[in-house]
Amino acid sequence: MLQAMRIKAGKAEAECLRRLVALARAEDLGGGDVTAAMVPEELNIRGHFVARQELVVCGAGFLADIAAVYDRHIRSRALVADGRTVASGAALATWEGPARAMLSAERVALNFLQHLSGVATATRRCVDAVADTGAKIYDTRKTTPGWRALDKYAVRCGGGHNHRMGLHDAVLVKDNHLAALAAAEADDALDALAPHLADVRDRLGHRGFVEVEVDRLDQLRRALKLPVDAVLLDNMTGDELRQAVALRDAAGLRGLVALEASGGVTPATVRAVAETGVERISVGALTHSPSAVDIALDVEME
Repeated sequence: MLQAMRIKAGKAEAECLRRLVALARAEDLGGGDVTAAMVPEELNIRGHFVARQELVVCGAGFLADIAAVYDRHIRSRALVADGRTVASGAALATWEGPARAMLSAERVALNFLQHLSGVATATRRCVDAVADTGAKIYDTRKTTPGWRALDKYAVRCGGGHNHRMGLHDAVLVKDNHLAALAAAEADDALDALAPHLADVRDRLGHRGFVEVEVDRLDQLRRALKLPVDAVLLDNMTGDELRQAVALRDAAGLRGLVALEASGGVTPATVRAVAETGVERISVGALTHSPSAVDIALDVEME
């Protein structure tokens, strides 16, 4: 069955960070920082990463790796663990070391910290909104190319859960898949799906999951007869979602087949969606259009 992922950065996040920081440094630094070159080479400074608003921290632990790409003499210390909510004015991390390198790295470091904390903060807003309903918040594959591992880590830091990481680790049969199957097999796609799902489940193993998308209640009735772990209810109204939950429960599948609401969900509407009784709510906006939070690097002399 479906399992939530823990808040933990691992090899995938480290490799993603390495590639992105190298790209960010190259496009930003170019042939050299002509402004920082005016600063005396021997000067050392101390910098404090400070929250300018209430936010959920994500990325403080990555600052050491970012600093090392510019100068290994920059000493980095995270003061707040990822996933923690902090108030405006809270110090998140410190840097100490060569002024030139720190000034060159400042914007790139802030870009990562502001973006990832923005994803975590938006996720926590949705998670808090559905508290005590039994529903969990999930992300989607609507991520910026190259950022997926870090964005999904940020979702976990915000208390959300990761859907599949890509096309390789889970099955989600959507409307276009059904249309293609119907055309290929000259049959009703849902009815023709069962043997395909049984075969792919064997290949996925116990860690994968199988999900089918429907947008009508008559499709749901048939999907519930398939060997699936979840059914995605696409763009259904609140009343339709409640009927979907009742249909699933009447079939004796509560606890066996999860129902996932998807389509246009926002922090303002997520509570109403959760109150219909669905177990999962996927919110693409968490990663496709997050707002960066306000964090600054305040510098002083060592």
